[in-house]
Amino acid sequence: MGNSTAYPVLRTTDPAEACAAAERLCALLAHCEDEVGLSAELLTADDVRRTAEALPGARFHYTDARTGPAGEYLRFELDPRTADDAALAPHLPLDVQVDAPAGSVAERFAAAVGRGRGMAAVDWRGRWPDDPETGSVGSPKYDGVQIVFHGDSAQWGGWAEHHTVFVHVGKFGDEPRARKLAAAIGAEILGEAQLGW
Repeated sequence: MGNSTAYPVLRTTDPAEACAAAERLCALLAHCEDEVGLSAELLTADDVRRTAEALPGARFHYTDARTGPAGEYLRFELDPRTADDAALAPHLPLDVQVDAPAGSVAERFAAAVGRGRGMAAVDWRGRWPDDPETGSVGSPKYDGVQIVFHGDSAQWGGWAEHHTVFVHVGKFGDEPRARKLAAAIGAEILGEAQLGW
């Protein structure tokens, strides 16, 4: 059990730049999982519609559990692509969490949530190659790349104007590896190590 250690390596207000940097980092993985994790909190009707267009067929959920008059749990049932603002407003905020084939939707999703009002993330999990130069060994349970849209924290802290790209490197951290990965994309570590996924 436990969490990875995440190092921020890029901050930008351009979601496409964040996505391109993350994809360059993913290319350095010795192994990348076949699916990418996508998650977002959606605060406005426009956020919901843009995200629904980027993720056709995804199920949206109430951010906080809602119950009906008999105590039953309510599900969000509207088609977010066709519902108007007045129909969506009482259902906000919503969230979405899906796994999608790697390489299929990350750029569309980044464009949709990068302009949004809520926080969101794309998670690529994998394993960094063993690196005799730094003494680093890959860890498939903890390694990977993450973009947090509108935030500075790998654990989704407070909202920010910018987007942050993280490298996740093992349970106990590995600053030499993180520095080397950041340098490979022309970046550097931008602060303290953080609790990752």
